[in-house]
This record gives sequence, C-alpha cells and structure tokens, in this order.
Amino acid sequence: MDVSVLVKATSLENDNMSVVDVAMISKIKVLNKISNDGLDILRKDNYEVGEMISDPDAILLRSSDIHGIKFNSRLKAIGRAGAGVNNIPLDLCTQNGIVVFNTPGANANAVKELVLLALLLASRNVLDSIDYVKTLKGKGADIPSLVEKSKSKFKGYELRGKKLGVIGLGAIGVMVANAAASLGMNVVGHDPFITVNRAWGLSRNVKQATSLNNLLGESDFITMHMPLTADTRNFFDKMCISKLKKSALLLNFSRPEIVSENDILEGLDNGQFARYVCDFPTEAVLANEKVISIPHLGASTAEAEDNCAVMIVEQVRDFLKYGNIINSVNFPNCSMEFSGDYRLAIINKNVPNMVGQISHIIAESGLNIVEMLNKSRDDYAYNLVDVAGPLDMSIVNKLLTIEGIISVRSITG
Repeated sequence: MDVSVLVKATSLENDNMSVVDVAMISKIKVLNKISNDGLDILRKDNYEVGEMISDPDAILLRSSDIHGIKFNSRLKAIGRAGAGVNNIPLDLCTQNGIVVFNTPGANANAVKELVLLALLLASRNVLDSIDYVKTLKGKGADIPSLVEKSKSKFKGYELRGKKLGVIGLGAIGVMVANAAASLGMNVVGHDPFITVNRAWGLSRNVKQATSLNNLLGESDFITMHMPLTADTRNFFDKMCISKLKKSALLLNFSRPEIVSENDILEGLDNGQFARYVCDFPTEAVLANEKVISIPHLGASTAEAEDNCAVMIVEQVRDFLKYGNIINSVNFPNCSMEFSGDYRLAIINKNVPNMVGQISHIIAESGLNIVEMLNKSRDDYAYNLVDVAGPLDMSIVNKLLTIEGIISVRSITG
C-alpha cells in the first residue's frame, strides 16, 4: 500500500498556502538516536530515513524539544520513542492535523527494575555504605576488622512486610505494584482513571487504597507513576507531605514537575519524611543529603530503547501506509483492516453532521462505501472510509469544501 495524495485544508504556522502533496510517502526525519531495530524496518520498506531530511512526512524523536520550530507542509506524523510528549507542541500539531504518537509501556520494565533498585538502595543504605568502603582503600589487613566495626552504622531494613503505596496504575505502575507484591510487600494502589486492561493486569495481592490520604498516611514507601499534565503538575506538594509518616520514603521516577521541589526539600529539612529518591538531578536536590538522585536512567537500557524504537516505527508506518491510528496522544485511536480499492483518511473538527456530509459527497461521486469508521476525541474526529471504484482529486476537493475538514488523505489499495 502507499499514499497517493494528501491535501490539507488548513495552513501551518507562518504558511498561508494550502498544500497539495502528490509525492509518495517515503521520508522520515530522525532527531535523536533511534535504535536501528526500529529504523531498519523503515529502510526495508523503502522509506528514506535520516537526520538531514528537510521536508519529512514524519518525524521520529526522543527528547528533542521541537517547540517553536516551523513544521513543513508535508508533515503528517510525529513519533515519540517514549511516553512523555512535553517536548512536542501538541496544540499546534492537532490544529494542523499532525498526529502525535508515543510508546506507552515500551520502557515499563526498565523503569520498574530501576524503581525496585531504588527501594533497595534506600532501605539498605547501600550508597552510604559503598562510600564508606571506598575510604578504606590502603588500610590493608585492617579492612576486615574496620568493616565489622562500622557496618552497624549502615543497618537498614527489609522490604518484606512493608507497605508500598503506588500512585498511578498505568503500564509502569502496574508492573511496579506486581513486582513489589511478589517481594512480600503490602501494596496499595491509587488511580481514579485506571483502565480496565490495566486493572486486569494487577496482581490479586495489590489492594485498592480507600483514599489517597490513607495511602499517604499508612505507606512506608510511596512511588508515583503518572504523566505530566496540567492536573498533575506540582501534584505532590505540602498538603501531600503533611500526610506522610516521618519514616516514609518517597520515589519519583515519572517527571520532575509532578512534585513541588521546594516543598519536598522543605519537608525533608523539617523531618516530615525520611528520604526522597528521584531520577531527576538538580542543583537543589544534589545539595540535600536526604536525597538519592539518579541521572535519568529510567529508560536507559538497550532493551527499552529497542522496544521504543520498534513500537514507534510500527505505529507511524501503520499510519502512513494505512491511515490507522494507534497510541496517539492528540487524536482518537482508529484502526481497521483495509477492505476497498481506496481509503480516505479524514481529520475534522468534532461537530454535528460531519459523517453525513462526508458520506453524501462520496455517494454523490459514484463510489460505494465498503466500510467506514469514525472516532472522536475532544474537539477533533478521525474517519477511515474504504471505498470501491475509481477515485480522483475532484472527490478530495469536494470533501475539503466541508466546513471543519482539516485534512483528507487518499490511500491506494
């Protein structure tokens, strides 16, 4: 399959011209290092892939910040090899019919393992003890006796039987909760927006917290696994800290902005809780002895990078070749088997009678609709329409006369 024509009804920022693109989709721009496990899939499918492409049909990236850049008129998709999309201007992309994809869960195991490591590092005073051992270099035969004399200073405690509160039960949160339960921890979870699929994946040993306040007040450890949104920014603040046990340990392997750093440091200094472990070093947290800071290693494994690359490439390719949307953060998921001679992929504003107008123009043009799927998300909707019979530009142009249509893409069977 290939895309034969793309027409955008709206103009990109600083570009007042409508766009007609009759070239074959084949250009993918890469902004960060993306694993060849993913890129080779595109190369084998005859896509042009590289860093220097000036007019791509899709962009693949990891952490590159693309706020403020001017998108070319051919751009149809942006693929983020990871979960967070704060480095992408979502509103601008949505307004111009650019579908943004991410890879939820692709790096979940890597983050889960680091969270478990963090629990052990903090509960057993591992880092402090290692720092002490380094001071014994040169002590020769006295080292064994010095170790025995000093090891009581680093006595920790076991995880088994301790209560872990997990805030956010997405892909990572569920895996952390299940793994901690298997270690013998008493795990409670809190997520008012948990999906049915995630709930099915939870171990029966993970209990639902009766309330967020109870979770905070009863847990020995609290770990947060939530996306950064307007609602979660500075989520963990003085109010949350005031509920904690003085012995509690807080972990943040989600995003630095979901906690109020000033409140965290003030709470530690005031003895409101015991330790903070995070994956996001800053000057302020590095200066506090009660903080263990890891250099953003959550997804830094070869396996996670490969998984993210393969997942994002397959999603972007599926969209470019067939119009299917899976794991988009700004448009609805919409996918169906190709069953006609042509497919029309239509992005529009989510207003009444849009499907009726689209169907009327297609029928008026003498085409038979073989199958049609319409999905909406907030103010926008997406349509896949498989048709039988010859299709020409006049049909696309007629569809573009409908008020609220953002883009129309014709895909050949």
